Amino acid sequence: MDIKTASAVRRLRLVSAVEAVSFLLLLVCSVLKRTTDFNAVPVMGAVHGVLVVLFLVFLADAWNRTKWEVKRPLILFVLSVIPFGGFYAEKMLRAEERDQVIAARARREGVVGA
Repeated sequence: MDIKTASAVRRLRLVSAVEAVSFLLLLVCSVLKRTTDFNAVPVMGAVHGVLVVLFLVFLADAWNRTKWEVKRPLILFVLSVIPFGGFYAEKMLRAEERDQVIAARARREGVVGA
């Protein structure tokens, strides 16, 4: 994996975690709007919307660079619309990133089969 591909996957991983937090905060704000006079939904909705757009842009970029099959981006997209799913997506991407780093080190050191 070259540096641009690794950067694309890292950006996607980081934005998926932040997007997951914003989704949960938006859900909390929605509950508070209906149970109290506190209404932060317009602000959190806008923040979450921007993060979702960023997630989709970074997902498209990572998909283009990594040449994933269609199944992988679809799974990541579905996880982004499920509460706590973004955290699982971040975990999947972190494991993939770690595996790619290990494979790159093995290739650099000349280990057979890497």
